Amino acid sequence: MTLPVPCRIGFALTGSFCTFGKVLPVIEALAAQGHAVTPILSDHAGALDTRFGTAADWRSRLSAATGCAPIDTIVAAEPIGPRALFDVLVVAPCTGNTLAKLAHGITDTPVAMAVKSHLRGEKPVVLAVSTNDGLSGSAANIGALLSRRHFYFVPLRQDAPHAKPRSLVADMARVPDTIAAALEGRQLQPMLLAPCEEK
Repeated sequence: MTLPVPCRIGFALTGSFCTFGKVLPVIEALAAQGHAVTPILSDHAGALDTRFGTAADWRSRLSAATGCAPIDTIVAAEPIGPRALFDVLVVAPCTGNTLAKLAHGITDTPVAMAVKSHLRGEKPVVLAVSTNDGLSGSAANIGALLSRRHFYFVPLRQDAPHAKPRSLVADMARVPDTIAAALEGRQLQPMLLAPCEEK
């Protein structure tokens, strides 16, 4: 499945820091294919240093991959919809916290505002879930968003069913195919994948 070139892609990252290393190659590949990719950072993704890297390093790598600085404030995210900046908006990784905000219409972060603003034009939003409570606290929010127009999910699986029995993570390699399907108004199937083999 291929995307029309150039596709204007807003690519938002939220605070599942362990997933950033799987997301960055996807961004790099999309940009290398000629797509216009604009990074967007939640407050936590844009400011916290963790054992997975510093905020400054991730900002630098995202800017190098896309050729533009990340959108990282609510004020900067608000014009996304009025100016019709993107054909599709991706949230990858999408944490349980962000799922809750989107499900309940809370727009107190740059990513939540980006999604709200983008949806003003009834354009697709692609969610790549990464949360340890996907089959508990976040399950209701996933269900709520599954029933809403314009939301599409990257196929996901239990990533460690015995060690973390309620954890869900999207297959980040399927982000491009999910984008292509979403632009056609389709949910990529199958959405539920076999669990990862635990080591």
